[in-house]
Amino acid sequence: MSTSKETHDYLLDCLCRAGDVTTRRMMGEYCVYCEGKLIGEICDGQLFLKVTETSKRLLADCPLEHPHEGAKAFLYRVDEFENVDLMRELLAGMVPELPEPKKKKRKG
Repeated sequence: MSTSKETHDYLLDCLCRAGDVTTRRMMGEYCVYCEGKLIGEICDGQLFLKVTETSKRLLADCPLEHPHEGAKAFLYRVDEFENVDLMRELLAGMVPELPEPKKKKRKG
């Protein structure tokens, strides 16, 4: 089941209140970026965030799940995405903990 545009827009609106968040559509679902870094996914209408030291601390009560069939990594399924204070603290802590995006090679 893919995420509806309405659900995506609602989740993105909630996340944008907490930081510089964007998404990119990928096979009916969405990759979630903060300040250009991949922080998680929106799959089946749910928000999943990567495991970092900050997310381990702040999301200890959230389940670790595979966001979709065939996913290699476990991610936290986050239900409190409407909690702006939590999301702001989470994003502020996660971004420095995640690697910089890889530079795309130019064809030439």
